[in-house]
Amino acid sequence: MPLHRPLRFIPVLVMTAILAGCATGSAHLSNPNAAAAAYRDTLDLSGRLAVNYHRDGQPQSITGSFTWNQRPGHIEIALFGPLGQTEATIAVTPGSATLTQSGKEPRVAQDIDALTQQTLGWSLPVAGLADWMQGYATDADGKRVPASPANNSIVTKDGWRLRFAEWQDSTKGSSGAMPRRIEAERSATPTSDALSMRIVIDPAA
Repeated sequence: MPLHRPLRFIPVLVMTAILAGCATGSAHLSNPNAAAAAYRDTLDLSGRLAVNYHRDGQPQSITGSFTWNQRPGHIEIALFGPLGQTEATIAVTPGSATLTQSGKEPRVAQDIDALTQQTLGWSLPVAGLADWMQGYATDADGKRVPASPANNSIVTKDGWRLRFAEWQDSTKGSSGAMPRRIEAERSATPTSDALSMRIVIDPAA
């Protein structure tokens, strides 16, 4: 079943309250002045995701959870519904992307953004998320730059407006901060609808 249908069970206001929480941007940091941790090519994360988008001219909202396993040259993502059911799995390499939904044949494409748009009804920016979930982004000048609790807003080269709203300590044995809550918005373009995302990352292990 497509991801955009079962994930609509939770009302938008309830979903927003769950993901926003009541913490401030530095509440999860032992050092509120910490900078973003060093970028890593290997990353294992889980968390919750809320998306607002349009489909066939109608506003849609979904919420669910995810796991993210990243290795050099390979990313695997699993998306889950509100009851924990697997809605889709995604595998991304530099040359292709594969999306699999329960009971359906896998779909393969070169562009993961286009593949998720066609299959799920909204575009999952995997390349951007690989940076964002570590507190980095490619800015308007095409440079990968770090955010921080003190400098938490970036406009990316491809038009995303990011706010790293909450931070947490990095993994054990590492210094620096990792994002805990990320808010991302993209305006409509001639080829894509407006889209907003809220991502809450589980505490680092």
